[in-house]
Amino acid sequence: MSNKNRIKLKGKLKTYLSVFTFLGILLLVVNIGVFTVDFTAGLILLAFTGLYFVAVIYLNFYNKPIIMNELVSFATQYGQIQKKLLRELDLAHAVLDDSGKVVWSNIAFERIVHQEKGFRKNITALFPSITQDKFPAGYDEVSYEIEYENSNYTIKMKRISLKEMADNSDIIDAKNYEGSLIAIYMFDETALKLAIQEVDNQSLAAGLIYLDNYEEALDSVEEVRRSLLTALIDRKINKYIASCNGIAKKIEKDKYFVVMPKKSCEMLKEQRFDLLEDVKTVNIGNEMAVTLSIGIGLNGLSYAQNYEFARNAIDLALGRGGDQAVVKSADNISYYGGKSQQIEKSTRVKARVKAHALREIISGKDSVIVMGHRIGDVDSFGSSVGIYRIAKTLDRKCHIVLNDVTTSMQPLVDLFKNNPDYEDDMIINNQQAIDIAGNNTVLVVVDVNKPSITECPELLRFCKTIVVLDHHRQGTEIIENATLSYVEPYASSACEMVSEILQYIGENVKIKNEEADSLYSGMIIDTNNFMNKTGVRTFEAAAFLRRNGADVTRVRKLFREDANEYKAKADAVSQAEVYRGRYAISVLINDDIQSPTIIGAQAANELLNIKGVRASFVCTEYQNQVYVSARSIDEVNVQVVMEKLGGGGHMSSAGCQMEGISAAEAVVVVKNTIDKMIDEGEL
Repeated sequence: MSNKNRIKLKGKLKTYLSVFTFLGILLLVVNIGVFTVDFTAGLILLAFTGLYFVAVIYLNFYNKPIIMNELVSFATQYGQIQKKLLRELDLAHAVLDDSGKVVWSNIAFERIVHQEKGFRKNITALFPSITQDKFPAGYDEVSYEIEYENSNYTIKMKRISLKEMADNSDIIDAKNYEGSLIAIYMFDETALKLAIQEVDNQSLAAGLIYLDNYEEALDSVEEVRRSLLTALIDRKINKYIASCNGIAKKIEKDKYFVVMPKKSCEMLKEQRFDLLEDVKTVNIGNEMAVTLSIGIGLNGLSYAQNYEFARNAIDLALGRGGDQAVVKSADNISYYGGKSQQIEKSTRVKARVKAHALREIISGKDSVIVMGHRIGDVDSFGSSVGIYRIAKTLDRKCHIVLNDVTTSMQPLVDLFKNNPDYEDDMIINNQQAIDIAGNNTVLVVVDVNKPSITECPELLRFCKTIVVLDHHRQGTEIIENATLSYVEPYASSACEMVSEILQYIGENVKIKNEEADSLYSGMIIDTNNFMNKTGVRTFEAAAFLRRNGADVTRVRKLFREDANEYKAKADAVSQAEVYRGRYAISVLINDDIQSPTIIGAQAANELLNIKGVRASFVCTEYQNQVYVSARSIDEVNVQVVMEKLGGGGHMSSAGCQMEGISAAEAVVVVKNTIDKMIDEGEL
């Protein structure tokens, strides 16, 4: 009893029990007042007051322990109710020890992990992704998202210290004890995720569809049937977009604006945009099949941004040659199609417009720097020489950036070195170029549109005015913010493009024999003696160069091969493996060859002469890298294959570079890529 008496109440209960004492004191004061009025009444009230104080004292000393016992009993029952509620709580909840072992769990948690009450498994055994390193280090709550048995959960964990409890224990010595438990809660967010996914699926994607060869296709059919051809194409496009819950609106005679749910766009990806092939089946006597370019933008922060993505995507599709679909989001670009050769444009209006723009840009600057791609070839050097002639015609200082001279380029470079007609600083290295570069310098990049593989990527930062002239299909990585960009995948070579521009720079252009030979050489090498990617304009450019002094015999002598290089090429051809009956794959042995990458490319061209071979791949080890040269005639788009390996190029001529592997290992990578693309229907 004495221990219980030492328990003191506080709060509202203490106030409530103290009221009776205060009332007794008040009664005594009243009793004194009554005595002054009537002595007998005062005696009667005093007797009552005495009885009242006896009752109050009795209640304080006798009932107080009873009240405390009842309070303790209530607290115990309340604790049991809390425990029961926690056990039956719908929110999955468990308690872990320091090692992650479950020491207590409620019914909802046991139901999720399919365990009986009292199980003692480690949390990592239940959820492999929740390892010990993910436990909260301090006392701040941590949160993770997991997927378990087709459901999505957010797991929250919080560390609970046991130090205070141990310090107050009467049975253990808790000095320096730092133990803790980990409370874990599981929130089922499956329904929320599904709702968010459904909203995301219904968000709108913007698209643009362009007819690549509208005018050419109409010209190839009788005039009275042209409206029928247009109507059939309209019907194909509208029916296709309507089948995926989208809307197609014709904005120009050869352009459509498309809006569709994002979910439908995913379906089109799975079908690999079969509209590209379907529209080619429209034939009412037209000699030329109609091809489309599709650009889709999605996952933007707004519909306006999706439209901007779509515009970028359609530009990319056209820049890569058309007949393909490009899907662009904030952090990813996907390519589909691109299996047909781009039709050469018969008009040279664009070349004339670009030539005038280039003339204005160069005329407004003091000097010109020209550079091609790393490990330059004949096309990049020849087109650089053409730009040099344009700059000199406009009376501007010009320099060509060239670091390493390959054996294939050496004869051309020798035409200009130690030649009194050309300055000693015509050809400079990277450091010299950086020293010269400034705000009043124009940088002309030829035969490449990928910043990372230019001869000197740093120059792109030092020069404010940049001009890009390239004939390769554009990839994800491009030179941005170019003042003038002239990228035409139909062109056979950069030399062809520069030769066309030379014709429109001005009447006073005088091309010297060495310059004409250089430009003509680039065209010959890139077209494999006019057998690949040659069109009417290719021969027109060649005729222009012949009229200005290019000599076929001189050029042929320039490119006669070294005996060792010829043997290495022949060996690569003889050792080639025809994989899956249609893909020739070989390795070029790099022994005493100064320019093995060039010889590898020539070997790849030779392999196309084998019957049944659709594409060829030659792997060459050079400068701690493996260079892959890929070639095809018309059935396989090797650009797409090389893009899978981080490279790029043309549909019929492409390449890539691999680091950290041998040539034999690169062959395996190429084979695996071919297998995967065949399985996915890309080849």
